[in-house]
Amino acid sequence: MRVRELTVLGGTDKDGRPEPVRRLTLRPGDVVAIVGPTGSGKSALLRDVELLAQGDTVTGRRVLINGERPPESLRFDPERRLVAHVTQTMGFLADCSVREFVELHAESRGADVDPEEVIELANRFTGEPIHPDMHMTELSGGQSRSLMIADVLLISDSPVVLIDEIENAGIRKREALEELTRHDRIVLLVTHDPAVALRSRLRIVMRNGAMTELVETSEREREVADVLDLVDEWWLELRDRVRRGERLDDVKPPSGVRA
Repeated sequence: MRVRELTVLGGTDKDGRPEPVRRLTLRPGDVVAIVGPTGSGKSALLRDVELLAQGDTVTGRRVLINGERPPESLRFDPERRLVAHVTQTMGFLADCSVREFVELHAESRGADVDPEEVIELANRFTGEPIHPDMHMTELSGGQSRSLMIADVLLISDSPVVLIDEIENAGIRKREALEELTRHDRIVLLVTHDPAVALRSRLRIVMRNGAMTELVETSEREREVADVLDLVDEWWLELRDRVRRGERLDDVKPPSGVRA
């Protein structure tokens, strides 16, 4: 099914009051950050979108596809699911290699994709290289989530992608966000990271279980995001050097950043 737009109709907050944002419409290419303190309802909003809620969740929200209520088959038939969800914890029980896992998933989806291409894309996001012959159970959190993002982009045909705290696994966030945007998906990201939030077109501010405000990212905020990207790349470089057992006595901050 081609998704031209996804609309979330507001429900209620934790106290049963109507949430201030009554209608949110997203279109392919939109990358949207969901921000707010712990317990503010960020993950509940992701669940509502994943379930294509129809007033049957605790929030009372409804989700429309192309302005209409989605048919039951889109909600409950796993072969027709519109939404892919990359969670904070990605664990695998499959005792197979990364190459075998990607091949099996591509075959099950009927996708004509070279496994090496998927692994190569995943390695753009992670500082810890993924080798095709590694076993899935050996992957770290960052490797697992990088592989799943690459899988979503190249194998899964889900037009809506949900990612819960992309920053926690230490992956290269800017590259991942740029690739997600380039593939013309609707992407919702729960995040506490200002670099991720400011790379998004829009921020959904959550409080007390409700969407309280929509904040469009300004040009000045994008400039701030550029500086944060420099700091993030520096941090990843220092992390890798520490892992290799190197000293950091010669470290200098990136140009334009004071330490």
